[in-house]
Amino acid sequence: MVEGHHHPLAALENVDVFYGPVQALFDVSISVMPGETVVVLGGNASGKSTTLKAVMGLVKVAKGKVRFDGEEVNGTPAHKMVERGIGSIPEGRRMFSEMTVLENLRLGAFVHRSKPRAEIDAMLEQAMEMFPRLAERRKQVSGTLSGGEQQMLAMARAWMRQPRLYCIDEPSMGLSPKFVDQVYDVLMGWKKMGLTILMVEQNANMALTIADRAYVLKSGQVSVSGAAAELLSNDDVQRAYLGG
Repeated sequence: MVEGHHHPLAALENVDVFYGPVQALFDVSISVMPGETVVVLGGNASGKSTTLKAVMGLVKVAKGKVRFDGEEVNGTPAHKMVERGIGSIPEGRRMFSEMTVLENLRLGAFVHRSKPRAEIDAMLEQAMEMFPRLAERRKQVSGTLSGGEQQMLAMARAWMRQPRLYCIDEPSMGLSPKFVDQVYDVLMGWKKMGLTILMVEQNANMALTIADRAYVLKSGQVSVSGAAAELLSNDDVQRAYLGG
């Protein structure tokens, strides 16, 4: 947590969300302090991705408040939330598949277009150091990358944006164990750098090893929350939610 910063960077307060007549979230409250890594866990259809979308302005909130840096942002469209400092790493990567790795990364830096070219180039080199596989593939068309490489590109593209909050949806989904380890190595590096991360993940045991705090959702409600280390060592939580 950042010293002297007393309110969450992002928060949902007693939020309800509907998809048509179907209620997806029931009175959900979560928060992420600056410099904190928070993970939202749960099974399929538990509401965890909807929770992330509510923070990002991608779904309409029927009840409750969405706050960013202390300010109420209910109804703010997603592109305006990006301008406020939210960076998205979506499920399924969503590359510009006809563009090269380098072109995708430069697109990630579009919000910094007023900065000198040398500064953008320096950010690119930092991204390549962080993701050496992308350095080897910098001229390759991104649609021809493996799933793991595309996940790295999605993360690097978000990093080029230098957001205040990284919203990450299912970073390990569909990846080989080797790439899962590499993705989590980068996430641990980001945590050590003091970046603020809100992550939705099904790989609960892996996520809890790097998170500060966690929320477990069940049927659209927060069923348990607390320090990640406590949830990881809690036998009841392991049995009920983590497959232990």
